[in-house]
Amino acid sequence: MPANRIKLEPALVRRYAKQAQKRKLRQIVCKILVVCEGTKTEPNYFEAFRTFNRGTTIYDIEVKGLGSNTISVVDKAIELKNKGEYDRVWAVFDKDSFPDNKFNNAIIKAKDNGICCAWSNEAFELWYLYHFENRTTGMTRAEYQKAISKAVNKSPKYKCKTAYEYAKNDKNNYNIMTTYGSMDNAIKFAEAKSLEYNDQRYATHNPCTMVYKLVRQLIGKDDELNEELKNKL
Repeated sequence: MPANRIKLEPALVRRYAKQAQKRKLRQIVCKILVVCEGTKTEPNYFEAFRTFNRGTTIYDIEVKGLGSNTISVVDKAIELKNKGEYDRVWAVFDKDSFPDNKFNNAIIKAKDNGICCAWSNEAFELWYLYHFENRTTGMTRAEYQKAISKAVNKSPKYKCKTAYEYAKNDKNNYNIMTTYGSMDNAIKFAEAKSLEYNDQRYATHNPCTMVYKLVRQLIGKDDELNEELKNKL
């Protein structure tokens, strides 16, 4: 026997339709482009943010790994910014062994062209280590890798019998850092250290990483961007 159907009055139909339309209008889409120097380490990490829950805002995150140097990453970010419609475009690169003047000029060029920079000095791994400790002195990339391995193994949450060894291209690095470390601490430590520097000699800002600014946007906690998105409604 078919179920009884409830016939709604025309006024109720209009009201429900209006409510549905309002819910649809409140859904905001935020388009963020992330252009990375590396082809695996950074792209693997930022791809993980596609599934992050941010409430009513839908984040359309596009990640490109170039395998290029600092200035090439910035140039590509500028090119793509001019071709598409994005709320934010980011260039992600490290200091590593690049000459100081090229590193500094890449950051300055990015700012002059409306590109955000998630640069790290000396390496992206500094951002990972901040999930476990407040690093205040510089290290080499190799030293960061050893420190991350040690930090994960020391975590009370790490119960595996096999000792953990950091692998830069591991697709699970996002989960590893957030499971055994703290993203909130990483943002806090990275921001506090970055505020100690107040000039454009970025190559001397060591240790320092601006990845926290990009991450803050990707998890929906950037107040300036959120205000812009509200104005889209």
